Amino acid sequence: MADRDWGNQTAITEFILLGFGDLPELQILLFLMFLVIYITTMAGNILVMMLIVADQHLHTPMYFFLGNLSCLEICYSSTILPRMLAYLLTGDRTISVSGCITQIYFFGVLAATECYLLAVMSYDRYLAICKPLHYSAQMNDRFCLRLAAGSWLNGCLATTIFILFMSQLIFCGPNEIDNFYCDVIPVIKLACSETRLMVLLDFILAGVFTLPPFLLTLTSYVCIITTILRIPSTTGRQKAFSTCSSHLIVVTIYYGTIMSVSMLPTLDTLRVLKKVLSLCYTVLTPLVTPSSTA
Repeated sequence: MADRDWGNQTAITEFILLGFGDLPELQILLFLMFLVIYITTMAGNILVMMLIVADQHLHTPMYFFLGNLSCLEICYSSTILPRMLAYLLTGDRTISVSGCITQIYFFGVLAATECYLLAVMSYDRYLAICKPLHYSAQMNDRFCLRLAAGSWLNGCLATTIFILFMSQLIFCGPNEIDNFYCDVIPVIKLACSETRLMVLLDFILAGVFTLPPFLLTLTSYVCIITTILRIPSTTGRQKAFSTCSSHLIVVTIYYGTIMSVSMLPTLDTLRVLKKVLSLCYTVLTPLVTPSSTA
């Protein structure tokens, strides 16, 4: 590992991703499992995008946003799984500091953008179910493009601000990250420079950029469920719920596991559970998006 002197300390240039290194006998099995998941995720999301482009009947706001989400999930999976597959196959768990920060950047952009896209899709379902007479007028092509572009731009803006500050950190002590990807808080904790402001900045940006879409998603579904329950016929309730139930599953998996990981205390006994929950929003959500959201 290449090092360089920094005053009286040595600045590291590589991290070690511990991942699932404590399960050496399962490395090949894990490699095959995640390879199948990655191939299935890529194939499923690419197929969704191709169908949406090719079929004129799918040129609707709901499927336009679904196409954006499928494109995002392809990129999202590709920031995590190829690197994981490489170290499961070769045993080389090192990643350069610059490579780690780059992974954090793209992972952050895509995670934040997904929050906005899920909110936009829930708002689309809210208009379709709760205000059907105004749906066509409000969800026109221009408005849909603005919502999609705004989702991507907000995700980029939030993460770019954070990474500009994070790139100033100096790493000179322990270099082991107890996860299968570069998780932002564990990486910050490895820095030997002042990190309290970075943790505060991460908290503020998460609140400013991800709390509003979460609240919009939550509010939309409260209104949707309330409206559905008021429909007198069972058939009508089932038809209305079928248009949003699959999207609600994706939202529940994504936000449920992220909040669970965030709220779990930092204990050695919970390390494995945190990794499993992290797999849900980094690996499982992109996998189920084509089948569950359509």
